[in-house]
Amino acid sequence: MADQDDIRTPLVPQIIDEKQVSKENNFMVYLSTFVAVCGSFAFGACAGYSSPIQSAITEDLKLSLAEYSLFGSILTFGAMIGAITSGPIADIVGRKGGLRISSVFCSAGWLAIYFAEGPLALDIGRLATGYGMGMFSYVVPVFIAEISPKNLRGRLTAANQLMITAAVSLSFIIGTMIPWRILALIGLAPCIILVMGLFFIPESPRWLAKTGNQKEFWVALRKLRGKDVDISVEAAEIQDYIKTLERLPKAKVFDLFQKRYSRSVIIGVGLMVCQQFGGINGIVFYTSSIFESAGFPADLGTIMYALLQIMITALISLFVDKAGRKPLLLISGTGLVLGCLLVALSFFLKSYEIGLSAVPALAVSGMMLYIGSFSAGMGAIPWVIMSEIFPINIKGVAGSLATLVNWFGAWVMSYTFNFLLSWSSYGTFIIYAAINAGAIVFVIKMVPETKGRTLEQIQASING
Repeated sequence: MADQDDIRTPLVPQIIDEKQVSKENNFMVYLSTFVAVCGSFAFGACAGYSSPIQSAITEDLKLSLAEYSLFGSILTFGAMIGAITSGPIADIVGRKGGLRISSVFCSAGWLAIYFAEGPLALDIGRLATGYGMGMFSYVVPVFIAEISPKNLRGRLTAANQLMITAAVSLSFIIGTMIPWRILALIGLAPCIILVMGLFFIPESPRWLAKTGNQKEFWVALRKLRGKDVDISVEAAEIQDYIKTLERLPKAKVFDLFQKRYSRSVIIGVGLMVCQQFGGINGIVFYTSSIFESAGFPADLGTIMYALLQIMITALISLFVDKAGRKPLLLISGTGLVLGCLLVALSFFLKSYEIGLSAVPALAVSGMMLYIGSFSAGMGAIPWVIMSEIFPINIKGVAGSLATLVNWFGAWVMSYTFNFLLSWSSYGTFIIYAAINAGAIVFVIKMVPETKGRTLEQIQASING
C-alpha cells in the first residue's frame, strides 16, 4: 500500500509542472518569433512603399518616369545581393547577427529616402532597403524554424508571410494618407523594435551547437524550452546530428550538386520556382491595371484583394501544423490554376466581345480565388519547407541559392508581365495556369510531408 502511495503522489504535481512548463516554453518561443517577424514586417513595408507614393514623390522631387521606375525596380536587385550573402553571413555571425545587419541596412535605407533631395539618394536608400529585405527573407524563417518545437514550427514560420502581407497592405492604405517622407520614417519602427528585442531573446541553439559554443547552446535551449523541462533528449539529438555533419567537409556552392544533397536542393529551389513563376509578382504589382482592364473599380478590387490576402494567410498560419504542408500546397496549386483560368476566360470574352456583362465578375472571381489560393499555401509554405529541409552544414549556401532564385523569379515576372499582357491578355494567364499545374505535379512527386518531425529527422530522411 505504501508503494502504491509512493507511485501516486508524484502524479498531480507532475501534471501541474507540465502546464507551467508549457506556459514558460510557449512564452519564450512566441516572444522570439515576435521579435524575428518584425523583420518580416520591415520586409513588407519596403515592398509596399513605392506603390502608393508614386505621384507624390515624382511631383516633389521632379522625377521622370524612368527615374521613378529605377527607384522602384532597384529594390529587387538589392534583395538579390542580400539573398546571395544572407546564408554565409548568418552562418558566420549567427541568426541574431544576421537580423541585426538586415535591420541596419533597412534603417539606413529609410533614412536616405527620408532625407533625399534627388534621385541618387533615393536609389541608394532603396538599394539598401532591398539588401535588408533579401537578408530578412532568409534569416527570419530559418531562425524561427531552429528555435521552435516541432509541434509549433510550421505555424510560427508561416507567421513570416503573414507579417509581410500585413505590412504591404498597411503601407498601401496609409501611404495614400500621409506624406512619403513620413511613410519612410514609419518603416524604421519595426527595425528599431527588432534590434531592441534581440537583447531579450536567445540565439538559435542549433547554430550555437554547430559553432561549438556548448555552454551557450545549453543556456539557449533551456531558455527556449523552460527551466523545468528535461531538454536532454532534444539536446542529444541536436548534438549527435551536428557531430555527424562535422565529419563532412565544409560546404561550398558546388557541393550542393552532390548526390547526398540533390533532393533537398531540388525541393528548396523547385518550390521557389513554383512560387514565383506562377505569376504572383506580376499580378501583385499590376493588380489595379488588371481590374481596370476587366472593367472593375480598381480601388475596390485592390482593397478586397488585400483584405482577403491577410485573412487567408492568418487562418492558414494557425492550421499549417495540423493540416500539413503538402496538402495545403496541393489545395493552393489547384486554386491557382482555376483562378488563372477564370481570369483568362474573362479576358478572352472581352477580346472577342462575347458575354461582356460577365467579364468583370469572372475577373474579380478569378483574382480573388488566385490570391486566396496563393495565401493558403504557395505563399508561406515554400519558406517553411526551405527552413526545414537543408542540413545545417549546407543551410547557409543552399538557403542563399533558394532565396536568390526566389528574388530572381520575382524580378523576371514583374519585368515580363506587361509585355506578356500586351501580347495576349488571356494567353498570359493560360501560361500561368500551366506553370501552376506543373507545380502541382512537382509537389506530388518531390515534396515530403514535414509536419510533426524534428529538423534532424526531416534532413536525415531526405539526405540520408
